[in-house]
Parts: sequence; structure tokens; C-alpha cells
Amino acid sequence: MKEWKNENFELKLKRLEEIVSILENDEVSLDESLKLFEEGVSISKELNDKLIEVKGKIEVIKKDAEGKIKLEDFDDEI
Repeated sequence: MKEWKNENFELKLKRLEEIVSILENDEVSLDESLKLFEEGVSISKELNDKLIEVKGKIEVIKKDAEGKIKLEDFDDEI
């Protein structure tokens, strides 16, 4: 299994999509399926961790009632 920690987000996402496709469409052995599943879970966790990190860095620019621009933390409900 390849180490994905040093790869960028897009390459990890592409690999995860490949794994899903293989597991959905190809006939692979149970052992190979388990290896692919474990790799997919690992990559998925790394992607999720990166999204959480990025979300924490996002700020939303808003205008207040007086028309002044202010920065606020990102809120999922926007």
C-alpha cells in the first residue's frame, strides 16, 4: 500500500475515487478488497482532517448594519 501522507488533496481524492470504482466494479479477492478498503479509510480520514483544517482558516467577509466590512469565522449554516 502506497503512503499518501505527502500527496496533495486532489491526488488523494482521485485515489479514493479509484478505490471506490474498483470495489464497486471489479472482481477482486477478499484479501485485496480488504487492503483497498483499509487504504480508502486511511485516505478518507486524511482528506477529512485536511477539510477541517482548511475550514478553520476560512473567514467570511460581511458588511455590518453600518456598511462596514468585518471578518467572521466560517459558519456551516451560511
